[in-house]
Amino acid sequence: MPRIAAKKTTEAGPVVKLFYRIAGRRYGAVPEPMAVVAHHPGLLRANIAHELLVERASKKLPVNVRELAVYRVATRIGCSWCVDFGTMLQKHDGLDIDRLKQIDGYATSPAFSHQERLAIAYADAMSADRVTVSDEQVAELEREFGRDGVIELTYQIALENSRARLNSALGVVDQGFTSGDACRVPLP
Repeated sequence: MPRIAAKKTTEAGPVVKLFYRIAGRRYGAVPEPMAVVAHHPGLLRANIAHELLVERASKKLPVNVRELAVYRVATRIGCSWCVDFGTMLQKHDGLDIDRLKQIDGYATSPAFSHQERLAIAYADAMSADRVTVSDEQVAELEREFGRDGVIELTYQIALENSRARLNSALGVVDQGFTSGDACRVPLP
């Protein structure tokens, strides 16, 4: 149970109800962070617009690289909701979710490609208590993904840090997207 209860549909205005309906169709359930933030409709609108724009703009990196980096942030911060939702997204993208169990040993695990290892290490460096990113690390990422790719990766990792910390602070925990309890949207 989050520290601030989710806003019920019966308490919501017409715009928030519309957002709930769209999210329910897209994900099979209203994401709980959305329902908690709905207490502040202005920030909810801003968040939805931002997330949609980021989703539309993030096309430079391979999906597997981006999603693994974001997932790594969720595990580092300890956001069980983000881990749950991120696993569901990877499953729907056709990615191998069984290897997520090996993410702590990514540096030596054959389950991860060179590109994935670079992105996960970058997520680690950006998600530590104190950012530990080095010039050499960014230069190597730029050689691998190009300048646009590095910016996209950095933005996605920073955004997931924000999401995970917001959810953790508000006590939002896993919702059952991975188990199928929340996500009733069929796989593509």
